[in-house]
Amino acid sequence: MTHLDAQTSDRQQSAPIVTIDPLGADPHAEMARLRAAGPVVRTVLPGLPDTVHAWMVTRQDLLSRLSRHPAVSRVAHRHWAAYRDGLVPADWPLAGMFIGLTNMFFLDDPEHQHHRRMISSVFTAKRVEQLSADITRIVRHALDALPGHRGPDGAVDLRAHYAYTVPMGVICHLLGIPESMRPQFRNLVDTLLRTDAKTAQDAAALEQGRLDLLDELVELRLARPGADLTSSLITVRDNGGGALLHRQLLDTLWSLVIAGHETTLNLITNAVRALLTHPDQLAHARALPPDGWSAVVEETLRWDGVINYLVAGYTTDTIPIGGVSIPPGQLLVSLYAGIGRDPDLYGSTADRYDITRVVSQQVAFGTGSHYCLGAPLARLESRIALCELFSRHPEVRLAVPDRDLRQVPSMFTNSPRALPVHIDVHADSHR
Repeated sequence: MTHLDAQTSDRQQSAPIVTIDPLGADPHAEMARLRAAGPVVRTVLPGLPDTVHAWMVTRQDLLSRLSRHPAVSRVAHRHWAAYRDGLVPADWPLAGMFIGLTNMFFLDDPEHQHHRRMISSVFTAKRVEQLSADITRIVRHALDALPGHRGPDGAVDLRAHYAYTVPMGVICHLLGIPESMRPQFRNLVDTLLRTDAKTAQDAAALEQGRLDLLDELVELRLARPGADLTSSLITVRDNGGGALLHRQLLDTLWSLVIAGHETTLNLITNAVRALLTHPDQLAHARALPPDGWSAVVEETLRWDGVINYLVAGYTTDTIPIGGVSIPPGQLLVSLYAGIGRDPDLYGSTADRYDITRVVSQQVAFGTGSHYCLGAPLARLESRIALCELFSRHPEVRLAVPDRDLRQVPSMFTNSPRALPVHIDVHADSHR
């Protein structure tokens, strides 16, 4: 080993190896622990050998730099050394979140930009803006139905019957997914994101199930095309000279289904929980005009982001960052739910929920060229859903102590698995 190699090895070893909870039971305590461990840390993901590390940066400025670094690729089979060397089990249950898809999330430029432009040509800002009336209609319909979901104690699970209902209704309206398919899509997404006792058989069934269901959707929209996004993407596929292959169409639709409802589901849930546990901030929110609820959305994204961990790419060359050197061929993972509480950026108030805060350099929807295309839609849906909820039910309150809420058992998604609330002052009479 040369002197330079020894120096590089020493710097690599200075990135501590930390253990993360695959079930995400207490994500913010865990991410505070990761930040305390150092600006760059390593971990072992569930189901992988102890010698295969995922690298993470724990500071927001470092995440922004890493997301734009030219030596980061999204293509696992080319650049993840452990995958190429056969160290990643062929039946790894979490593979669907890290490798294998052919949508633009897992493409590098110029292919990534080409596919992004194709999708942007039909998923336009104007199209999102025109959805405002449809979103409001879906929100109000969900609010109309909410009292009918009261349990014996008078409580309603707001996550299941509102925070889920609204974004699933919106994305299915946008993609032309019929009502009959929606429970199947939801079950498949749940299987993808869950990390509690997930088996290789579960992963295989998920893969076949999603492809079958997406094929069914494409066939339906081929037979009965409409103004929906699926029909538009089919037209891109059929008229694009082979630029969008059938499998890429399916994987693109899959990513839209996941990102189109899971992130917004968590955002609405986390925002309601934050407001109900911070009455001073709820009082501020109530005084806001409808558009002003964007402040609630942005602070919730910073303080309690929708995703815990997500693949950020694979190193194609050595990357010096945060005082260490990440070698080539390494898996990079972003910790989005915790990066917003970076004290280097927000100082001593980083852990405080404050909707009057000016949120700078928001990274909850990613950074760089892979920034989430659906972020404007998620923000619009959440703003409308929150404003309408607290307008319709000004007395809404948690039905259980906040400490009793339990997280969804997943290292990926960040949200309580249920949010029981009383929606009016008469709730107790239903017991």
